[in-house]
Amino acid sequence: MPFKETFSEFYTKVKTSLDDGTFAKLTLAKTIGNTELMNIYVRPIVDENVLKLELKFKFQKKEIIEIHFIDKAFDRLLEFINNPFLSAILFTTEFDLTYKLNKKRAVSIVEQFPSFTHASPVIIEYLEIKKSP
Repeated sequence: MPFKETFSEFYTKVKTSLDDGTFAKLTLAKTIGNTELMNIYVRPIVDENVLKLELKFKFQKKEIIEIHFIDKAFDRLLEFINNPFLSAILFTTEFDLTYKLNKKRAVSIVEQFPSFTHASPVIIEYLEIKKSP
């Protein structure tokens, strides 16, 4: 896949924000044309005491939810980069990071001021449980 290397660089920041407790949310958006799949929303969940990611596929008329281990979620999301999504936005409490493809499919990764002041409550709770003896 042509975008694996650059999306991997972006996804490393996703994993870091999960590890350090700053992750707020991740969204894949800006589709090419009018597609049935409109967005993918990613949020952390704890399943059997393991931190995983819930991927909510928002279609025009329905939603489908998948749960993946953090590393496996990368492969699943990569399938949708450039087909149909041109951008992925990581929201953390420290910065917003936008992975964007332009019309020529050149990749840019841009960091901006954070939109969120609080991390996902699931992340905060999970990290607190991990710290306790």
